[in-house]
Amino acid sequence: MAKQLDYHTIREIFARFHAAEPEPKGELEHVNAFTLVVAVALSAQATDAGVNKATRGLFAVADTPEKMLALGEEGVIEHIKTIGLYRNKAKNVVKLSRILVEEHGGTVPCSRAALQALPGVGRKTANVVLNMWWRYPAQAVDTHIFRVGNRTGIAPGRDVVAVERAIEDNVPVDYMLHAHHWLILHGRYTCIARKPKCAACLIRDLCTFEDKTE
Repeated sequence: MAKQLDYHTIREIFARFHAAEPEPKGELEHVNAFTLVVAVALSAQATDAGVNKATRGLFAVADTPEKMLALGEEGVIEHIKTIGLYRNKAKNVVKLSRILVEEHGGTVPCSRAALQALPGVGRKTANVVLNMWWRYPAQAVDTHIFRVGNRTGIAPGRDVVAVERAIEDNVPVDYMLHAHHWLILHGRYTCIARKPKCAACLIRDLCTFEDKTE
């Protein structure tokens, strides 16, 4: 595991991320808090592009929990069957829609615990929704952030919760809101798993990764 970088180095890293992309955005398409929850839940073990392709048609006919319930499990399956684990995901989408209608008046709750109580919604999904919809500085640690956090020394940790805590503890607060988006995008397009694109990396000189590529 990499050594934790110091405050000034981390601040410089995020200053560079900010200069390159001041307002990074999540790549999952959505029109409201409900469709965001559904999109993020569907994105487990699937690409954002694949989810977006499936949900365009789904959200055109069901952009509220009530409409999703009316569509039903088989109706949801018809729209998302190109996504991995689609049967179980369809079941969860209908279940979470029912809970939202029966327990929350059809609105999406804005607490992590309430979100995590929804079927198919884990801590990462809850954090994405809190960050993207309510602009709360929650850190949704996926495989990209886990890899980048450990490789670079920005947020080393042995599991996703440890990396999440390291981000919260070490990233300056003025960069916290967008931190997870910068890290996800960096991991998705530059600091990729098998052969990171170190030659094109804007933080190459600050990163602790020893096996840099040319």
